[in-house]
Amino acid sequence: MSTSTKRTPLLWPLVLMAGGVALLLDNFWLVDLDLAPYWPVLLVLVGLLILVRGDIAPSWGAHTFGITRGSVESAAIEIESGEIDVQLQALRKSGRLIAGQYTARSRPGLAVRNNRARLTMHRGQTWWLSLADWDVGLAHDLPWEILMSSHLGRLDADLRGIQVERAYIASGLGDVSVACPARCRGELVARSSFGDVRVSVPSRSTAVVRVQTGPFGRVRADAECYAKIAPGVYATGAHPDQDAEGLQTHPDLTITAATVFGTVHLS
Repeated sequence: MSTSTKRTPLLWPLVLMAGGVALLLDNFWLVDLDLAPYWPVLLVLVGLLILVRGDIAPSWGAHTFGITRGSVESAAIEIESGEIDVQLQALRKSGRLIAGQYTARSRPGLAVRNNRARLTMHRGQTWWLSLADWDVGLAHDLPWEILMSSHLGRLDADLRGIQVERAYIASGLGDVSVACPARCRGELVARSSFGDVRVSVPSRSTAVVRVQTGPFGRVRADAECYAKIAPGVYATGAHPDQDAEGLQTHPDLTITAATVFGTVHLS
């Protein structure tokens, strides 16, 4: 594994320098200087830091990393991000198993057995003030099992170009967006309790989507792409191989999209 730390942002050094200058003036030149009324300035500076950098932590809060593929022939990844947003996509270059950006102490754990790799990234190992997004790229030339979960963060999984065996992507309060691969051996699940769920299927792929919504959930399906073939079941395109209930027997994608209070978008 190779890692590197991002360059220190200018805001923190400027804050420290300004604070030091103010204390020097208070101690040696301006005896009556009262700094207490100016403490809200710290809130403004922290807000600017989050707006510009997306993180409160110092530079060690976000690192880039890369793990070479070696002899790995298949892999599984488990991501638990808490309140951190995650973006996942395929790596363009060959030779690496995984690469991207993570926050302090959440460096991917790696275990390899019988040419199968298991990777884990957990929010619980990260300093609580570190809010930098996780950017994860996966090797495109080997099959993956994918598990992504969060209780507040947004999950954006672009699975196009990735060989997916099965995937489960779920958030409690955040939105979930999934761009599906051309095919998936197992089921692909996209779920959010309070957020929206967006699922897009490649134009040439056949898919059966089972939608599960609570009493306040809604469904918005692109009429040009999907046909409602049963209550809560949508299918793409023409399906010559169908069972007695009208469901396609061998679709390229079998998808479950679920929300309780949000909206399921199918495109």
